[in-house]
Amino acid sequence: MQELEAVTSEMVRLIETATVPILAVDVDGLVNGWNTKISELTGLLVDKAIGKHLLTLVEDSSVDVVKRMLFLALQGKEEQNIQFEIKTHGSKSEGGPICLVVNACASRDLHENVVGVCFVGQDITGQKMVMDKFTRIEGDYKAIVQNRNPLIPPIFGTDEFGWCSEWNPAMKKLTGWKREEVLDKMLLGEVFGLNMACCRLKNQEAFVNLGVVLNTAMTGQESEKVSFGFFARTGKYVECLLCVSKKLDREGAVTGVFCFLQLASQELQQALHVQRLSEQTALKSLKALAYIKKQVQNPLSGIIFSGKMMEETELGAEQKELLHTSAQCQCQLSKILNDSDLDSIIEGYLDLEMVEFTLREVLVASISQVMMKSNEKGIRIINDAAEETMAETLYGDSIRLQQVLADFLLMSVNFTPSGGLLSVSASLTKDQLGQSVYLMHLELRIRHPGAGIPEALLDQMFGGGTDGSVEGISLVISRKLVKLMNGDVRYMREAGKSSFIISVELAGGHKSQKRA
Repeated sequence: MQELEAVTSEMVRLIETATVPILAVDVDGLVNGWNTKISELTGLLVDKAIGKHLLTLVEDSSVDVVKRMLFLALQGKEEQNIQFEIKTHGSKSEGGPICLVVNACASRDLHENVVGVCFVGQDITGQKMVMDKFTRIEGDYKAIVQNRNPLIPPIFGTDEFGWCSEWNPAMKKLTGWKREEVLDKMLLGEVFGLNMACCRLKNQEAFVNLGVVLNTAMTGQESEKVSFGFFARTGKYVECLLCVSKKLDREGAVTGVFCFLQLASQELQQALHVQRLSEQTALKSLKALAYIKKQVQNPLSGIIFSGKMMEETELGAEQKELLHTSAQCQCQLSKILNDSDLDSIIEGYLDLEMVEFTLREVLVASISQVMMKSNEKGIRIINDAAEETMAETLYGDSIRLQQVLADFLLMSVNFTPSGGLLSVSASLTKDQLGQSVYLMHLELRIRHPGAGIPEALLDQMFGGGTDGSVEGISLVISRKLVKLMNGDVRYMREAGKSSFIISVELAGGHKSQKRA
């Protein structure tokens, strides 16, 4: 889990400082991520972007494209290399919209449910302006094709018969093949093809797909950008986007096609690599957690069996009490190991048990779980609960109450100075519901000295978020369990000391009894 947290923190840092535009939305399409780069490009500050619907930020002409991409991503279908335009704001609005090519990446929770979408993009506004100007020109286009300006993308083309007629300097740099080496060769077959071609394609499918795109443009139809890859002269495999446009003469007749390649920047490739790495690490962590949970079950079964065997031997009263405490802790561990769906706790759908117990057995088992830690720090733990309260017969989920108390006790011990004194007190009030049944209002106070629990952990506990530290998540779960018992948790700071105040509602019997 710590490894997963470290990767998550690193991902947040990379996203915020990435040199490529990155944005994210929740399941409702509302922006919840907006990094520095996209803020710079659009002129829209982070605090102004957060909470807005993505469709209100894109150009009207791109709404349908973005709506479709968002819908598919929320279904787990991640589209790649989708182009759309996003609005600019403030001083940036004078330059017109920004054109992005993005990859949609679905964000998932621990149970593989899609909880949002992250869009990792590349700004191609400059390239698009050049390409638009190029495709509109009617006269001499050679000056543009052969221009060495870095904004000019790799361009090649064919005449109406399929012979290679254009190969610009950017294309030479990308492929390693000179213009004179490829001109007047068949583009499909000799320049891009299989076996003896200049730029070898991966397989027959890639060859057929390129032919379909070229023929579509040659017949005058509009073609979308497609993924395209080939091996350069050095043997390096080049991945890019291919955009094919028809070439017209002054009368409007198709005289060939122009092909533009868009390459992913190194920053974009790095961002995608980090994202894939984080997903792989998260999956490994989940598998490791599942393995640990499964393996713990075996020795736990052995401990439970050994405890049952000891119960059949002659034991003194104190030994029986210790054995009972051990059994209570084992039950708690079993329940926690079976908590595979934390959402059921957080959303309040967990079913609680109704068993008979006394507060004494719950407190003893809870305190026993922090004794090793408290002994290490020289912290004394005093049980100030009255004997009558300790012996009261109660009905409810004793194991969940034990889990909650153990968690708040451990948190208190962790933030109590060495040599301090920690006390636990309890009070019970009754509301009679029938002749022999009561509604019991139980309040437990855990007082500890020192500066107290850090505000960040308390903010997470009361905020209910599960994106923070492991300690914070533990507090969130404990508070949710308390609320399932019709109660709540408060944290009070006083001069030199602080207190957890836990209140729950339980059922009670008509009389008190002490455990034998």
